[in-house]
Amino acid sequence: VAQHFLASYHIECTDEVKQSVVNTMGTIQDIVAGKCTEYFERYRRRTFVTPKSYLSFIGGYKAIYKEKFASLGSLSERMRTGLAKLMEAEVSVNQLSKELVMKEKDLAIASKKADEVLLEVTMKAHAAQKVKMQVQMVKDKAQAIVDDIAIDKAAAEEKLEAARPALEEAKAALQ
Repeated sequence: VAQHFLASYHIECTDEVKQSVVNTMGTIQDIVAGKCTEYFERYRRRTFVTPKSYLSFIGGYKAIYKEKFASLGSLSERMRTGLAKLMEAEVSVNQLSKELVMKEKDLAIASKKADEVLLEVTMKAHAAQKVKMQVQMVKDKAQAIVDDIAIDKAAAEEKLEAARPALEEAKAALQ
C-alpha cells in the first residue's frame, strides 16, 4: 500500500532510500497492529488499525515531509543568497585592497613631496631670518648714525645759539 501511495510522491533521495521508507512504513503499521493486540490483552478494550488509519499515517508523513522540504529549501536559498553576498563582499574587498595599495603609493608620493616642500620652506625661512638679521644690523647701524647726527646737530645748534649774539652784533655793525 505504501509503495502505491509513495511511488508517485517526490522524495529527494535515491531509489534505495525511497524503498527503505516504504518498508519502514509497513514495519510501523505492523508494530502498531501488534500494540493494538497487546492493548486488548492488557486492558480488555479493542482498538483497530484500519486501512484508513494507515492511509492517514502515510498522508501525515507526506505533509510533514512537504513542510520540512519547503523549510529546508528556504534555508538553502537563504544560504545561497548569503554565500553570493559573501562572494560579492570578497570581490569588493579585493578591489578595495588594490585601491588601497594605489592610494598608499599616492600617499607616499604626496608625503615625499610635502617633506620636500617643508624642507624648502624651512630653508627659505632660515634664509629670510638671515636677511632679516642683516637688515636689522643695517638698521641698527643707520639708527646709530642718526643718533650721532642728532647729538652733533644738538651740539651745533647749541653752539649756534651761543654764537647768535655775536652774529647779531656783527650784523648790526655792518650797517
